[in-house]
Amino acid sequence: MTHLPTPGAGNEVAWVAEHLGHLTCDVPARSGRFVGTQAAADSALATLDITGYAKRRNEVEPVRRRGATALSPFVRYGLLTLPQLWDAVGDAPSSDRQKFRDELLWQEYARHLYARLGTAMAAPLRYDPLPGNTVVEIDVEPWDRTMACVDTNVTELERDGWLVNQTRMWLASHWTVRSGADWRVGEDRFFRHLLDGSRAANRLGWQWTIGAGTGKPYGFSRWQVEKRAPGRCSSCVHRNACPIESWPPERTLDAVPATPLLDHDPHPSRTGGPRVAAGDSRADVVWMTAESMGDDDPALAAHPDLPVLFVFDEPLLGGLQLSGKRLVFLVERLAELASQRTVEVHLGTPADVLAGSIPAVTFAPVPGFRRISSRLPDVQLHPWPWLRIPGPGTVRSFTGWVRSSLRSR
Repeated sequence: MTHLPTPGAGNEVAWVAEHLGHLTCDVPARSGRFVGTQAAADSALATLDITGYAKRRNEVEPVRRRGATALSPFVRYGLLTLPQLWDAVGDAPSSDRQKFRDELLWQEYARHLYARLGTAMAAPLRYDPLPGNTVVEIDVEPWDRTMACVDTNVTELERDGWLVNQTRMWLASHWTVRSGADWRVGEDRFFRHLLDGSRAANRLGWQWTIGAGTGKPYGFSRWQVEKRAPGRCSSCVHRNACPIESWPPERTLDAVPATPLLDHDPHPSRTGGPRVAAGDSRADVVWMTAESMGDDDPALAAHPDLPVLFVFDEPLLGGLQLSGKRLVFLVERLAELASQRTVEVHLGTPADVLAGSIPAVTFAPVPGFRRISSRLPDVQLHPWPWLRIPGPGTVRSFTGWVRSSLRSR
């Protein structure tokens, strides 16, 4: 393990290139759109106006017509929380408020599902999108970048690390429903680049789009492009012979054996973590994870005088090979926090770095957190800010989960 110098504001890209460049899939750079600071998150929240959201959230081009809030990168790292956003839109027009809050609930559902199933979400939840559950060998890149609707969106993904939900569905559908490529490879491609990339929301989005969760694949065709991005087709070399002119052929997906955990969680308290702070009261450091980096992180707020420790998990990152944009986004937040209090940054295995410490940490609803924290003999655990408290009921579908989940707001 290596104790790294604390990053400073303004040198985040160079810092990532020097200390983490061997762990990235590209040359480290800033996102073309987002800055990973609490100040940027707070500014976005202060100017949030969802008027028209219900009608415009699926618009793609021109960009000025988009109704998407683009808050998801801040939510992904806990700079903003779902409860904060829920409360922030209380005075919005009712149809927009309802639609926006439905999307917050979808994000919460994804977290509940992943917290319960863990790595089992890497397998089809209910239906097999690939015949015989085999990988279809393809000789060409699934995303044909000679198509304007594909190239424009892949470019935005690689440049900014973000996409509106509509174009995420287009690309996922084109990858698997059209091209027959392995959805898990496509989901990994998204995960490398999306600043808001999480195995919860990203993986669930792919499963829903390709039909693995519902049995009904989402079909991507020229019709959606002309409706949501008018004018894009006129600039395409395929405008007179579009390869997605018509809907993809309909097919029935085979059901797969579903894990019993979809219907019942025998250990909801383990899935959801503590309701109040628990564990060792002698905390000597705040362990900050990438799931919760905001000023309102419960462990951080409870210990304003303790140093903050952040660990870049070298074995994990070495396998993931994320885009440098994602690591720069994290380091921007660390540099900002370091201007306010003591921050230590390490490269190595978190459990090894934390050995001998008594960390205060906020529970994170991801399997990696449970794996690491179980190796720490002394820890003070703070509750995760849920919108809905995980319960024992069904997560087989979003609507079933909404009916059965326990409201905390």
